[in-house]
Amino acid sequence: MGIDWKELIFFVTGGLGLFLIGMGMMSEGLKEVAGRKLKQVLESMTKQPLVGFAMGTLITGLIQSSSATTVMIIGLINAGLLTLRQAICVIFGANVGTTVTAWIVSLTQFEGFNITDYALPAIMIGFLLQVLGKKRKTKSVGKIIIGFSVLFIGLGFMKDAFGGLEENPQIVQWLAGMGGKPHIALLAGMLITMLIQSSSAAIAIFQMMAVGGALGEDWMNVLNLAIPFMLGSDIGTTITAQIAALQTNVPAKRAAWAHTMFNVIGVALALPFFYAGLFTKAVLAISWWQLGPGTILSTIAVANTLFKLSCSGLFLPFTRQLEALVNRIVRQKKGEILAQPVVLEARLLDTPAIALEQSKREIVRMAREGKRALETAIEALMASDRKGVESTRKIEDLVDAYQFQITTYLVDLSKRQLDEEVSRELPVLLHMVNDLERVGDHAVNIAEIADRKIDQGVVFTDVASEESKGAVDEIYLMFDNVILALDKNDIQAAHRALTSENKLNRMQVQFRRHHVQRMTDGVCGAESGIIFIDVVDNIEKIGDHLTNIAQSVIGGIQWAGVKGNMLSGEFNALSDAG
Repeated sequence: MGIDWKELIFFVTGGLGLFLIGMGMMSEGLKEVAGRKLKQVLESMTKQPLVGFAMGTLITGLIQSSSATTVMIIGLINAGLLTLRQAICVIFGANVGTTVTAWIVSLTQFEGFNITDYALPAIMIGFLLQVLGKKRKTKSVGKIIIGFSVLFIGLGFMKDAFGGLEENPQIVQWLAGMGGKPHIALLAGMLITMLIQSSSAAIAIFQMMAVGGALGEDWMNVLNLAIPFMLGSDIGTTITAQIAALQTNVPAKRAAWAHTMFNVIGVALALPFFYAGLFTKAVLAISWWQLGPGTILSTIAVANTLFKLSCSGLFLPFTRQLEALVNRIVRQKKGEILAQPVVLEARLLDTPAIALEQSKREIVRMAREGKRALETAIEALMASDRKGVESTRKIEDLVDAYQFQITTYLVDLSKRQLDEEVSRELPVLLHMVNDLERVGDHAVNIAEIADRKIDQGVVFTDVASEESKGAVDEIYLMFDNVILALDKNDIQAAHRALTSENKLNRMQVQFRRHHVQRMTDGVCGAESGIIFIDVVDNIEKIGDHLTNIAQSVIGGIQWAGVKGNMLSGEFNALSDAG
């Protein structure tokens, strides 16, 4: 019986697309439900290798993507929030966490229960949660359910597509014949994973081929194909981290190479055991159930989990040696600075006055980065430049790094024996840091507005452009005065910043009125009007946060009503504000 190749290609590519879309939606939904906790957990990682490994496993198991975790790790190490050694341990855990996907795919073959049958009604449930849910978390749960369901629908399409191959003995014989050529299966796993940038999806494709009968009915042969395919996908998945590290600093590039070296060396060590038949025997010993159409999926999941657990267990004691190896591979170029955005010396905490001055200096640097984020966002808006949107997000990540590091340092300082003046300044500095972090958030808001402007093809009228330029010039002037006030304790500069705030408030009212009139007169459309007003509102809110800082400088950076040393519990409560 002939094969409808058009239908096969359509079903496989469409099913894979649905699988990846579902995985992406599920991942995004889980990230939204967790909020910033995922990032905070990683940022607060201790130096204990097992803790980093456990966190990498847990987070990847939740968000269903080792690539996403690794990219997140590269971002954190690029911001100086993780050391290379900590990042390596988390990467080890991420490799284990990604095996969860293969087990999820195994759910499609429970005897008497086909989860794919329930995917369509589950999509309706998820849709209703998204549409009717009032809380953001409820909507995110809906996204998770939809993603999970779409994932299984995609698997169903792939299974049906590969099931058609079972009727063509020549193709089945050819595919099954690769069991004697494991190097081809390894290469296929590597190339497919590099192409789709997801080892989970590549292994899912193989699982669907196996259960669809495309690889024949000799399940031992299928397993002997699955293992090298899985090993190849483990090498192929490293390309995502390498791409993410292209524009990062030296430590982040080293983290990407640590991921690559870990996976490549792990595969090199596993291959002799596979060729000797020991790997397959170990999998069969663990998979005590009998191989067959309904259990091959879980047996492949066992092989995947066994390999990655074994590699992690082998490498964890040699984290220091792997770090030394990647340090030799990725060398620091002459004149290149290893990025550590925040420079706060822990040994100076016992000299509170000096430690406080350190914190003030870093707050000034944070303010400069906040202004850079705003400038980049505004340029992206005016020039309709998507690259500027992404650059703004990266700078805002750096601003977040400042907030985390400075806040942690001030909390540690609050636990020392402090004189009254230092005690009065501590909470004010903390609120300054929170205000600057909010400025970064509003800069990202403007960048996202720029994204909307590009998507909708909006063009401002000449009058709107002139008005927005006036607001931008004023906020830049205000920012410069706030930075000067912080840096030189310049009271006059702080007062000038307050003058700018009054102007921005008046501009906001006037510009809103003018733009509503332009929309009424038909000079501009509703889309451009909404975007213009959103930009002006975000600029005015940035002015509010800068005003708080200027007023703090005018007040002598003193927290009224605080006497003696602050209780660490009270200070911790303040650190969560904003």
